[in-house]
Amino acid sequence: MEILEGKHFSITDPKGVNTVIYQINKTKKEYLDKFPKYTVQRLDYTSEIRGDSTRKTYYVDEPEPDGNQLAIFSFGQEKVIINMGILLGDEVRITKRPAPFKFDTLYSEKSDEYREFNYTPNLKRAISIIDPETAEEVKPVLYFDEKTNEVKGKCKLKPYKSYFAFEIRES
Repeated sequence: MEILEGKHFSITDPKGVNTVIYQINKTKKEYLDKFPKYTVQRLDYTSEIRGDSTRKTYYVDEPEPDGNQLAIFSFGQEKVIINMGILLGDEVRITKRPAPFKFDTLYSEKSDEYREFNYTPNLKRAISIIDPETAEEVKPVLYFDEKTNEVKGKCKLKPYKSYFAFEIRES
């Protein structure tokens, strides 16, 4: 029987706000020549409705002794608030220094628009695409590119719809 050690923390979203949190992972040195320095992994959560607000409990399966870096996105009416944090011990601390984010809004009028990106050997990626209306991630289809000998992901975007895409870059 496998025993998982983990941490959890909770936040409360007011009405009209939907927060999602990603863990930022640093790529091992031996893979840096082929893969991005950072990858992102969306944290699983459970939610509980409390009046007009929603309390979400997020789970980190493998807490790092020196802390887990977090990217926190709060989607509201026509805007996204971005914060960085660190899970250190049993508390989340919001950082005060700016994060090296690259983010963009994706939009297309084509019916068959795809975005492609590479995965690391442990199947993590540097880029995430989110539907801002639902705060759900656009799930990529994985495939093996025989020409480059790499695992890649492909996301299909709906026409006439905006998406929020981000990636963590080296500062």
